[in-house]
Amino acid sequence: MSISERINADIITAMKAHEEHRLLTLRMVKSALRSKEIDKRQPLTDAEQTQILSTLLKQRRESVESFTKGNRPELAAKEQAEIGMIETYMPQAAGEDQVRQIVVEAITKLAETSGQKPGPRDMGAAMKLVQQAIAATGLRADGKLVSELVKSELAR
Repeated sequence: MSISERINADIITAMKAHEEHRLLTLRMVKSALRSKEIDKRQPLTDAEQTQILSTLLKQRRESVESFTKGNRPELAAKEQAEIGMIETYMPQAAGEDQVRQIVVEAITKLAETSGQKPGPRDMGAAMKLVQQAIAATGLRADGKLVSELVKSELAR
């Protein structure tokens, strides 16, 4: 069952249960997916749907931070609840140990192909390899965490 099919089923469930906040959040997610699908003029792949959800999550996290700084805890709590609802549709998040292992393997592979030990100047190439490896495993990882791990491994 694809992400959009699960969302449609959950919208019906939320309607029947009279869960207004959940219903509004799911409709917003469905609208974002549908908008992108219309722009693309063909059905979205699971990877594209996941990318849209990641964007929505990032927007919500930035809003939580802004509302917290602006002393608006009620709005921050609302956004935090939306983050929880959207995350249920995301693939399993990779732990720091899994990401570190993928980073080490990618940097080793980069060293083998270039014939020399990669340094901080090879950050772009290393990040590209790591992102491809993470996507191939079907997991998701926080970009900031991946970037920090790649920097620390390249600095060694």
